[in-house]
Parts: sequence; C-alpha cells; structure tokens
Amino acid sequence: MKKIIATLLTSLCLGAGLTSTALASEGGIEWDRFPTQKMNDLAALQNGAKLFVNYCLNCHSANFMRYNRLKDIGLTDEQIKGNLLFAGEKVGETMKVSLDPKQAKDWFGATPPDLTVIARSRADGAKGTGADYLYTYLRKYYRDETKATGWNNLAFPSVAMPHVLWELQGVRTARFEEEKDPHDHNKVVHVFKGFEQVTPGTMTPQQYDESVADLVAYLQWMGEPAQGLRFRLGIIVVLFLLGFTVFAWRLNASFWKDVK
Repeated sequence: MKKIIATLLTSLCLGAGLTSTALASEGGIEWDRFPTQKMNDLAALQNGAKLFVNYCLNCHSANFMRYNRLKDIGLTDEQIKGNLLFAGEKVGETMKVSLDPKQAKDWFGATPPDLTVIARSRADGAKGTGADYLYTYLRKYYRDETKATGWNNLAFPSVAMPHVLWELQGVRTARFEEEKDPHDHNKVVHVFKGFEQVTPGTMTPQQYDESVADLVAYLQWMGEPAQGLRFRLGIIVVLFLLGFTVFAWRLNASFWKDVK
C-alpha cells in the first residue's frame, strides 16, 4: 500500500515530465480532447501497448501492470513474448525497467515516475481528463536549443523529459511573437503563433496524432484494466433494476386491484 501511495504522489508531482521543479505555467494552454472511441478499439490498444514498450518502458516502469494482463486487449502469450518482451522477462512479470534510479536522477534530475496510473493522476476537473492532458502533452513538443535536452513543451514548459517520439513526429520549432500584456500594457509577453516543421518525421501529422491517441488509450486502459468490464456490468445492473422495477410495479398493482 505504501508503494502504491508513493507512486501516486510521484506521478502527481512529476506527471509526464521527469522533474518536479519544472512546473507548467499558471493556467497553461487548453487541453485537446482525447478521442475516447479509441478505448473500445482493440487494435488501437494493442498498438498503444507496442509504443509504450518501445518508447516509454526504457525509462518509465509500470510496476503494477503484468504483461499477461495484455491478454485482456486481445494479445496471446506468444504475441506478448515475440513482440513485447526483449530482455528475458516472463509473461507473468510486471513491467519493470532496468534503468538504475541513481543514474536516472543524475541524468534527468529526478527518477522517472511509474506510469501505471499516470492517466488517472493527471486529470483536472476544469480542463479535462488525464487522457486529454497526455494527448495534448505528447503533441506539443518543439525544438528549443536553450534547454538542456534541446526540447521544450507548450503543455509543460521547461520539461526535463526529452521528446522520445521525435523520430515519428519529426523536428519542429515554435513561433512566438511579442505582444503587450492585455492586463498590463507596460509588460510584453510572448504569444505562441504556431509550429514550423524543420524536418519531417517517419509519420505524417495525422498518423502521428493517431499513434499518440493509441498510446494514450493504452495508458488510460493500463490505469484500470477492468474499467470496460465495470462499465458493461454497470449497464447490465441498471437494465436489470429497471426491469425489476417494472415487474414489481405491475405485481403491486395486481395485488391491490381488488382492494378499495
């Protein structure tokens, strides 16, 4: 229990970035809406699992998720072994990472957080769900040579985590223009005006957005693998109660029809 609480606190503090000292600016940008239909698409969830293992699991662990749970999204033991296990892990093991915590702290300034429940921990009632945040965050990276990693992020300014998906998206820069602060005309603020593609990635922008949506769908599913079953059971229970209510109402009317 202590380990679970510690992981939740770490995820809340560090989010999708790797440092607790680089926080997003007050207010921040609006979050894009995650395409929720991905949660019911097994092919999308399977692709998201592949992206997670190939791009996220090098630094981030998922210590409360076992590989064999991926059978819930349609993968077989053979598919898991052949496509998602690369370091001699067993299907029944949890998704651990071999990165040494001390080295990670030296390299990134903080230990990369566990991502098992990252989608649940990043929700904001005013802005959207944790999936909305992650979908926005992973699509807002841009090249910034003033940062130690060479990357920055509109959703998480001065983030310590580099853009691990840059080969897919390509390299782009952000264009800012100076404008007067609408609340204080004596101050000048930098206003974001758009991205400029420097070099193309291996994917088109549409393909990249689809892949990010698949990855976020998997992260959302991983935070509560039984959520689909829970929703289906909830619908069945509600329908049963409605049917029982109609039955009880007619039975009551039958018992009391001759009573005046």
